[in-house]
Amino acid sequence: MNTSTSTETNDVRESILANGQRIIAGKGFSAVGINEILTASGVPKGSFYHYFGSKDAFGEALLESYFENYLADIDATLSAPGLNMAQRLMNYWKNWQDTQSFFDCQGKCLAVKLGAEVADLSETMRLALKRGTAGITDRLTRAIEAGMAEGSLSVDGTPDDAAKSLYQLWLGASVMVKIARNTQPFETAMMTTQKILHLSP
Repeated sequence: MNTSTSTETNDVRESILANGQRIIAGKGFSAVGINEILTASGVPKGSFYHYFGSKDAFGEALLESYFENYLADIDATLSAPGLNMAQRLMNYWKNWQDTQSFFDCQGKCLAVKLGAEVADLSETMRLALKRGTAGITDRLTRAIEAGMAEGSLSVDGTPDDAAKSLYQLWLGASVMVKIARNTQPFETAMMTTQKILHLSP
């Protein structure tokens, strides 16, 4: 395959994934048909199975692409210059609050949107979610360890337990924000986060 064909193939695949992420983040995985995604991508239906063997395989690729970008964003936030680790972590949660709300998240809330829905529907997608969320909590653990080492924060118990508790707290808050249709659950989560990390409000 020559380079231009390879690039074109990759561009089409990325277009399907990007449109799929945006549409599925709004409607959920089960409610969206392949045709809707392909129409938005300007790709004929027969081409879908050239890139993805099934809707499940598409869902797995979608989650892998989502987490690859999400983890790159976390890495950038947690290595921002001129800040201590406590400030970087709080910026991560502020960014979460800005991108995971009940308003149109433009595909940025995929883990929150699909977590409960697909875990029981697709083992391959459940495992993709498990790998992706483990990547998040691993980064949070290392950030908490670094913050403890520099003295900008502290936790009761292990950094790993604190990281998992914080991630679960914010996942739950994201669901409650969608139910309540206001951001109060995020405000509560922010206060709880400050207490867990022993930070002043």
